[in-house]
Amino acid sequence: MEKLNVLVSHLGAGQEANAKLTAAAEEEEVKAIDKLKLIAAQYKLDIAGGSIRRTSSRFCLGVEHGDYNGTELFGVGTDRFIWLAFKPRTDNVCRLVSANFEKEGIVQWTLGKTPPPNTPELSHSWARFPYGADYVLTKAGYNLTHGFDGVIFGNIPGGGMSRSASISINLILTLMDASNLKPTNPPPDANGKSFEIVSLAQKLENEYMACPSGYLDQIMIYYAREGLGTHFIPATKSIKYVPLGCDAQSFSFGALDTGTDRPGLEKSTYAIRSRECKQMSQLLSQRFEGVKTIGDLDDAKYATAMREFSGKYPGPCERMQYIYEAKTRFNEMLNAWRSGDMVTVGKVFRVDGHGLRDKYRISGPELQTMVDIVASVPGCLGERMLGGGDKGASGCIVAAGSEAHVLAAVSTGYPRARPDLKDKWAVHFVKVCNGVTLLEGRL
Repeated sequence: MEKLNVLVSHLGAGQEANAKLTAAAEEEEVKAIDKLKLIAAQYKLDIAGGSIRRTSSRFCLGVEHGDYNGTELFGVGTDRFIWLAFKPRTDNVCRLVSANFEKEGIVQWTLGKTPPPNTPELSHSWARFPYGADYVLTKAGYNLTHGFDGVIFGNIPGGGMSRSASISINLILTLMDASNLKPTNPPPDANGKSFEIVSLAQKLENEYMACPSGYLDQIMIYYAREGLGTHFIPATKSIKYVPLGCDAQSFSFGALDTGTDRPGLEKSTYAIRSRECKQMSQLLSQRFEGVKTIGDLDDAKYATAMREFSGKYPGPCERMQYIYEAKTRFNEMLNAWRSGDMVTVGKVFRVDGHGLRDKYRISGPELQTMVDIVASVPGCLGERMLGGGDKGASGCIVAAGSEAHVLAAVSTGYPRARPDLKDKWAVHFVKVCNGVTLLEGRL
C-alpha cells in the first residue's frame, strides 16, 4: 500500500515532469552535437559524414564497492553522456579535441606510439585516456591500422557517475571501429557484447594510469539497456537483465553534484579502502578454505572472522562488515526492483548509504550535506553518496512529481551549508537508458 501511495499518486504529475525531462535531454543532445561540429570546424578536424558514439553514466543500486570484493552487482545506465564524433582516417594518426578541455588543444599521436604508463606530465591531462586506450589495445595484441579525427564532449558530473569509465569504453570501441576490429577474448555474444571491453577499460585505468578502479562502472555502462537493470554475477562473469516491475515514469534518479572536484582514485580514500579489503581477503583466504574475497563469506564464516580479526584489524573488519551487510540486502533490493517496489529499493539504497558512511567510511562532508538535505524531502525514497567517495556526487531516488521539491531543498540548503560552493553545485534528474549507442547521419 505504501508503494501505491507514494508512486501511483504521483504518476500524473510524474508524466508531465518526465515529458519535460525527455524534452530537455533531447535538447541537450542537439546542443552537444552542434558543439562537436563547431569545434571540429575550428580545429579543421574532418568528421563530416562520420559517426557519433554516445556512452552513458551509471547509477549503482548495489553493492557499491562490491566489484573488488567479489559480490554480485546491480545498476543501470543513466542519461548523462560522453559524445565522441569521429571519422576514420586513411593513415595511422589520431587527432582529437575535448570540448570540455579545449585549452589543451589537439591531442595528436601515431598509433602504437603513446607516452609510457604513468607519465607524470599527463597525470592531470585528459589526454591520458586516448593514449591509454591505444596502449591497452596494442598490449592486448590488436593491430590498430587506422586513426581517426574526433571531437569529444561530456555532461557527466565529475565523481560518482563514472565519467572515466564512460570515456574509456567510448575510446576503446572507437579505436577498434576505426581499424575495423572486433573483440576476440571472448568474441561478441548474441547481443554484440564481449566482457573483454570491460577488462580493457579497467586496464586502461589500472595499468596506464595506476588508478585502482574495479569493474563495476564499466559493466554498468557497457551492458546497460533502457528499461532494464543489469545484474552481474562474478562467479560466471555473466549478465542477467532484470525488468522493472513498475512504470518507469513513476520515479527518477537524482544526481546531486556537490561542485567539488575529486582527484583520481589513486589519490583518494578509495585506494586506501581497496588495500584494506585486499588485506582482509588475504586473511580470510588463509583462514577459510574456498574463500577468496569478502563476498565469499557465509553467515558462520563471517561471524568467526569478526570474532577473530576485529581486535587486531578494526578498520578492515569495518569494511568487511559493510560489504557483508550490503550483500545480505542485495536480493531484497533485486526482488523489489523486479516487483516494482521502488519504496523498498529506496530503503535499501538509504541503508547502504549509512554503511558507506559509518563502516566503509568513504563518504565526504559535501556528499553528506547533500544526503542530509534531501533525506527529509517528501517523495525522496532513498539517498546516499555515489561512486568512489570523498568528493563528486551523491544520489537519490525520487518519486515522480517530487523532483521540484528536491531541487528546491538543495537550492536553499546547500548554498547555506556550503557557501564556498554556492555557484558550483547542480542537480540532474536522470532516466534509465542504453549504455552504448552509435548515432549515424548526424554529422
